[in-house]
Parts: sequence; structure tokens; C-alpha cells
Amino acid sequence: MTWVLLSGLLIDALVGEPRFVWSRVPHPVVLVGKFIQLADERINKGVARKAKGIFFLCFLVASGGVLGRLIGELGAVVSATFVAILLAQRSLVNHVNQVAASLRVSLEEGRQAVGLIVGRDTRRMQESEVASAAIETAAENFSDGVMAPIFWFLIAGLPGLFVYKCVNTADSMIGYKTARHKDFGWAAAKFDDLLNWVPARVSALMLATIGKVLHRARQIKRDAKLHRSPNAGWPEAAMAFSLNVAIAGPRSYEGEKQNFAWVNEGGNVATACDIERSTRMLWSCWALAFASVCIISIFSQ
Repeated sequence: MTWVLLSGLLIDALVGEPRFVWSRVPHPVVLVGKFIQLADERINKGVARKAKGIFFLCFLVASGGVLGRLIGELGAVVSATFVAILLAQRSLVNHVNQVAASLRVSLEEGRQAVGLIVGRDTRRMQESEVASAAIETAAENFSDGVMAPIFWFLIAGLPGLFVYKCVNTADSMIGYKTARHKDFGWAAAKFDDLLNWVPARVSALMLATIGKVLHRARQIKRDAKLHRSPNAGWPEAAMAFSLNVAIAGPRSYEGEKQNFAWVNEGGNVATACDIERSTRMLWSCWALAFASVCIISIFSQ
């Protein structure tokens, strides 16, 4: 099983998400997203929305587990291919590096590039805000898009990976505390928090190890707890202290200013250079994760 994971990690690192493929056929996560959108439109109405959301999540989890099991029966090559498809290391690094490259051209291009990977308002962002947003995305999505898939594959194989991606996709679409989704998306948000609890903290440990800031564990823990998410703050804080930059802080969503807490408030102002440093750290963490899976593979035989 671990050899399938190792192969998938290598394929994803080398190939990523080839545009010529996904411009012709729908990505599996896109298909899951369309199913979730359909359920949101058809079920999320009337009374008992929280109960409906719980039922839908149970169905989604069961479907993901069964689909993962069926695909796993097709052999190691197919399984490794799907592992690579559901990992996001190469695409994450490419998207984040694009923000740095665009920011070096002009602030406006930097705003446009970061707008593709974050949900906040970007039109009035300053350079440091663009850089901060990209670094936050790098840290959080390393946990969600790389470490969590690795973790759940090691725990439950391809079914575990499929279940995780279904739940994580649901959380990203309906797991918001808006009037429409606070009840229907409640189960997806809570279950996603549960599934990411360990991976987020493992990601923080890896980032802090690579960044040589393990001695600042107390400060990382302190700032992680200031985050609105019970999990995202951990890798973000570890990344911020590793780079010695201040990230997070106030931002705007749909024209409304929100005063989020700073992470590593006393750190330096983030720049395009720091964005590139963050992606180099992601590759170092990827190598550490790959080596860890190799060790697990050797001792599990």
C-alpha cells in the first residue's frame, strides 16, 4: 500500500495537474463539487436543514469509501494514478510561485494572481497583504492538500483518501456560517475539522522542523489558537515563524472589513521573496514526508 502512495507522490511532484488533460476531461474533485452543488440546490431548503446536511454527509462519506475501494481493486498503477490526481503539491507550489512572479511585475498583477487562490477581496491589497495571503495559502493548503491526503491514505488506503477529499471539498463549498449554509454545511465543517486535526499539527511540526523554529513552539501554539479555524492556524503559524514574517491580520470579504488576529505580529513585512521562500520550504517538507513514508514502508513489511 505504501508503494502506491510513494508512486503517487512522485507522479504528482513531477507532473502536477497537466492542463492538457483537465481541459479535456473533468477532474474528479470537480465532479464531486458538482454533486455537492446539486445537493445544495435540491436539498438545502425548507425545514430540518441540519439533519439533511448530516444525512447528505453520511451518503457522501459512504460513496467516497465505496468508490475508493472499487478503484483500489483495479490495481496498483490505477491506484497510484488516482493518488497523484488527489494530491496537490506541484499545483500548490506553481500557483503560489505565480503570485510571487506576478508581484515582481506589478502590484496589480500580484493582486490578480492571488485572487485566483484566495477568497478575500484583493482589489485594494498592498504588496505585503498579497504576499501574506499567498504564504497563508501555501501553509494551509500544504496541510489540506498534501499532508492530510497522505495521512488518511496511510490510515485507510484509497477509501480513506477518497473520503477525506469528498469531505474537504464539501467543507470548502458549504462549510460556511452564512445564513444559507450554517445548518446544512454544519456536519461537513465539523467533520472536516476532525479529519484535519492531526494532519494540521503534523504539518506544523514539519514546517517548524525545516524552518528550525521548534524552540518557538510556545509562540507557534499561541498564535495558532488565535486563528478562526481550529486547524489552519497551526501550519500558518509555523510557516510565519519559520520565515520570520507577519501574516494574517485584517482583511476584507465582500467589501466588509474583518479584523483577524496577526500571526507572528512582530515579524518582518512579507514580500515576494518570502513567498518563494515558503514554496522552497514546501518542497523540503515534501521530501521529509516522502522519506517518512519510505521508513514506514520498510518497517511495515
